[in-house]
Amino acid sequence: MSSGDSSRSSGTTIAAIATPMGRGGVGIVRMSGPDSLDIAEKLYVPGPRFKGFKAYRLHYGWIKNRRQQVLDEILLAYMPAPYSYTREDVVEINCHGGPAVLEGVLEALLHAGAEPAAPGEFTKRAFLNNRMDLTQAEAALEIINAPTQEGALLARDKLQGHLKDRVESLRQGLEELKKELCLAVDFPEEDLECLPLEDLADRVTACMQVIDELVLAFEQNRVFSEGALVVLAGPVNAGKSSLMNALLGRQRAIVTSIPGTTRDYLEELINLQGLPVRLVDTAGRRPTRDRIEMLGLKTSRQLISRADLCILVLDAGLEPAHEDLAILEEVSPGKLVLAANKWDLVRKTPAWCEALRQKGLEVIHISALHGEGLEELTRGVRARILGDSRLEASSSLAPNLRQKTALEKGRKELDLLVRDARQGTPYDLLGVRLDYACSCLDEITGRIATDDILNSVFENFCIGK
Repeated sequence: MSSGDSSRSSGTTIAAIATPMGRGGVGIVRMSGPDSLDIAEKLYVPGPRFKGFKAYRLHYGWIKNRRQQVLDEILLAYMPAPYSYTREDVVEINCHGGPAVLEGVLEALLHAGAEPAAPGEFTKRAFLNNRMDLTQAEAALEIINAPTQEGALLARDKLQGHLKDRVESLRQGLEELKKELCLAVDFPEEDLECLPLEDLADRVTACMQVIDELVLAFEQNRVFSEGALVVLAGPVNAGKSSLMNALLGRQRAIVTSIPGTTRDYLEELINLQGLPVRLVDTAGRRPTRDRIEMLGLKTSRQLISRADLCILVLDAGLEPAHEDLAILEEVSPGKLVLAANKWDLVRKTPAWCEALRQKGLEVIHISALHGEGLEELTRGVRARILGDSRLEASSSLAPNLRQKTALEKGRKELDLLVRDARQGTPYDLLGVRLDYACSCLDEITGRIATDDILNSVFENFCIGK
């Protein structure tokens, strides 16, 4: 494992607040490093029946601040190396969750000899001490950031090492190929039968299929970890803001009878039956000379172009004008659902609705004001985003964007290797391509990890993890 010199010495002891800042019932301050227990002993005031620190036990007592004043009532846990999160000595102090208390405890630990932890440094030490590989380290962050339980399940599978195992299995297969490929190169004087080039191409193609499955899993499961971007679009006064409020179950967007109330966009995260959705209410489309409104419409078009799904909201009682339907030329039918709003005022399918259905567009009747049709709309949104497979989040291993990029680099090299093998390229040159493909897989697990890779991973962590 190559990690450069970006990590401070493993002989240092680091400390940080591990729980979010704010008022809460319990807060945790943690330390990791060789001096963790010594520092804790300087500040810990034992409770009754204390007979010395025991590993993996909660010890009741009190904690002093840097001025040696008793600050708070605590429970202290000591986890000696190597059986801790970082594989170093770890101490966790459970105290009351007020900012003043947490900051006072941390200040005391730093004054007693600890150093402030950098973002993600606890998990980085776990990686550098070989407790986990890089996919598991990233999974820890993904669990923290998961917007729904389904997203957490995806990260859980990687935290348990399943993605690492899949990648290592791929790499082992390529290493076996390298051994067979090098026989004729390393022992030319021996009459050894080397792997036929066509067999090599077939076995590499099988590896590429595994990579394709992982890349597909990224595309299919991305919405569970990042949230699907769903944009509400349509003319002014069609009821986009009312629909956003109805889906959120609260008043988020201002709703009035005045056209053009929403001039910028509003975004909220909602949970649609386990599917995290970034719901965006955009400015209503209409001809305008208002500079601010024009900027809002430009932003709306940009959001629609990036959206996983667009909900076109139209007033069911009004025949849409040509400009109201211009979005049909901008968005593919598979990424578009039409919500015919204010259905409570119509109750009869207008001819224009039927005409759009005939063109293959999904039309759902709703009343945002009365909540009618919202369940059907929710089902339609899920079905469109997840596709015909009705994929559930826990059904496959899903790499993140960094891992997917490395997989695609390796796959491209293997594709070139198959081409070269079928053209009769010498074995030693084919071996070079295998080496590079293996290095791409090593980037995923961290077997090869440059400072740039490690920094890009751990700089996104919170301090204390």
